Amino acid sequence: MSRRASGLRAWFLQRASAIYLLLFFLYILLHFIVDAPADHAAWQSWVAQPLVGFGLLLFFASLLLHAWVGIRDVVIDYVHPTAIRVSVLSVIGFVLIGCALWVLQVIILAHVA
Repeated sequence: MSRRASGLRAWFLQRASAIYLLLFFLYILLHFIVDAPADHAAWQSWVAQPLVGFGLLLFFASLLLHAWVGIRDVVIDYVHPTAIRVSVLSVIGFVLIGCALWVLQVIILAHVA
């Protein structure tokens, strides 16, 4: 993709991740209205189901991608000195990677236990 189309890619990623976040949120909401887990063991067995675990991984990947694109655009628009911009984006990137590793750990532990 050319440099001119990078804004289009960010726009598409933002919209696609928002659609998945909405659809998965509606699924979760409907599931909890119909059959809410009663205790921690029920939550853990529900998350340990392969499709639910994959859906959660995709949900959090979409959430982190959505956050990255939004925050990146704001930082690029409002932080003009290049050194500060790179520093802020690096810190945000490391925080989001840490969040991704934490989510991965939680979902893997739900499958193991």
